[in-house]
Amino acid sequence: MNIEKQIEFDKIKEKWEALAVTECAKEKIKNWSFCLSESELRRQIKDTTDSREIIGKLGEPPLPDTIEIKEALSAACKGECLTTYQLERVEKILVAVNRLKTYLNHGKMYKNPLSGYEKDLDSAEDLRDEISRQVRNGAVDDYASKNLSQIRKQIVKCEEQMKQKAGQIMNTNKKYMADSYYTFRNGRLCVPVKKEFKLKITGSVIGKSATGSTFFIEPSGIARYYEELQSLKISEENEVYQVLYTLSAMVAARVELVNNNIAVIEKLDFIFSKGKLSMDMDAAEPSINTERKIVLKNARHPLMDKNTCVPLQFKMGDEIHGIVITGPNTGGKTVAIKTVMLNCLMAQCGLHVTCETADICMNSSYLCDIGDGQNITENLSTFSAHIKNVLEVLEETDQDSFVIMDELGSGTDPAEGMGIAIAILEELKKSGCLFLVTTHYPEVKEYADRTSSIVNARMDFDKETLEPVYKMVIGEAGESCAFYIAGRLGMPGHMLVTAICSAYGEAAVKNYHFEEKNIINQNSKGSKIKKTKKTNGNINLRNKYNRGDSVIVLPDKKIGIVCEPVNEKGVLRIQLPGKKIWINHKRVKLHVAAAELYPENYDFSVVFDTVENRKLRHDMERKYIDGVIEYNE
Repeated sequence: MNIEKQIEFDKIKEKWEALAVTECAKEKIKNWSFCLSESELRRQIKDTTDSREIIGKLGEPPLPDTIEIKEALSAACKGECLTTYQLERVEKILVAVNRLKTYLNHGKMYKNPLSGYEKDLDSAEDLRDEISRQVRNGAVDDYASKNLSQIRKQIVKCEEQMKQKAGQIMNTNKKYMADSYYTFRNGRLCVPVKKEFKLKITGSVIGKSATGSTFFIEPSGIARYYEELQSLKISEENEVYQVLYTLSAMVAARVELVNNNIAVIEKLDFIFSKGKLSMDMDAAEPSINTERKIVLKNARHPLMDKNTCVPLQFKMGDEIHGIVITGPNTGGKTVAIKTVMLNCLMAQCGLHVTCETADICMNSSYLCDIGDGQNITENLSTFSAHIKNVLEVLEETDQDSFVIMDELGSGTDPAEGMGIAIAILEELKKSGCLFLVTTHYPEVKEYADRTSSIVNARMDFDKETLEPVYKMVIGEAGESCAFYIAGRLGMPGHMLVTAICSAYGEAAVKNYHFEEKNIINQNSKGSKIKKTKKTNGNINLRNKYNRGDSVIVLPDKKIGIVCEPVNEKGVLRIQLPGKKIWINHKRVKLHVAAAELYPENYDFSVVFDTVENRKLRHDMERKYIDGVIEYNE
């Protein structure tokens, strides 16, 4: 469980670390934790206050980075010859020490306690001056020693003589030269001679042009100067090493002193980084108590814009050990509990807090359960991860712990989640710790109302604008405001009453006041769907089958003859062997059309009627009726 990441203290550390100069201070900040010693904590906070005060008076201190100087000191301790670069790093740190001493001395004008560190610094002026005199711009100075100065003068003289001799040779033999300037090849001074005249100049061929048309020759008259020059350069190199070894020995003799300076610089860097952070966050010094009491006035989240952040008024302790915070989503509950814990943790780390005033108790541990702990790799659901984390928190909690939990009991069946939430609160109460929890369960609010040492709090909500105001009111239970939001968005009053009764019972209705202005209108002005009037598609089917058509009846595939075509219901009558049936047209398939089976104007009564029926029909057509006529199907 990474408490720093959950409450975003890791981001505070990142800002803090960026304000440090030395790698040592940065690493210390990265691994810094809250203090458990009251005297040490008060000293740490005092350092922060003093550093901010002196920065406000004198600006930021001239603190150098120390990583490179440590490498140089290590080499000096081993008896190695330091390079000019390393010696300049030593000089640089000693110059910085001198500037820092001056800075701290100025702080004595304001009686700032940090000014006392000035006496712990030693700028080692003799060593600094020697390095400054003998090493300049990355090289040993000409006047580092008397011998070196003479040698380098002789080198300059010898080089001038070589150039003069080369000039004379070229002027005397202009017709042999390929160019009017001498050049250096492989460190040797040469004259450019045309290929065809290479034998005219006595000397050594050092090289030739890419085309081979020019030969670069070191004249014999110049060669003797070259040998002299090389001898002088060897003497110069030996003298340079002599100077460097002497300075390295001086550094080695002061390693302890310089290391002590470095230790003080890194310590001050850590202290001043806290002051810089305080100024950057516009923070204030907190008061520390051991009485299990937290009082914050105008507290704000350290990572939020102070110009837009709504200040938090918070108080717990004495007889109040737990606070149950309720309110609408996005109302600021999570930010509120993070704000409280962040300021408490910052104070116990010796930092200033983002409050107007703060009285904060020391805690043995900071524990929390915030956010979605879903872990796919471990196949843990959100609820499972939540419970696992909660159990770890409860196991570590004691009477001096400070615990925050967000959305207590969420992620499961509401009734069961409520029960678990109350069970967790009971355990927190038994431990004697200070705790802040957020929840939406009304039963948890009721539990807090009837339980000693636990109180309700709510995040205020503007019912007119439907906007949270991010203000915590301790001592009052909050509500989700879902009913007010639904009402403002147009849900009718009778529906809201039904919802309230279902959620909290009929007695709760009197606690809500809605304007009965939103009535569901069945004849609303909204757009209506225009439906195409359906026509009876079976009318078009009457011509699909004609009387006398031979058809296949599905699925039995029996052959029949159409007696009556398809009617308006999509049904037709078919003559099968021994019977007549009514059947939907979709179960019939044309086999042979009647036009192919019978001649035109064929009398189908011969096929479908009995002899008796045909005789009766004939009599009826003649209008001859005797008694009751029974027509047999």
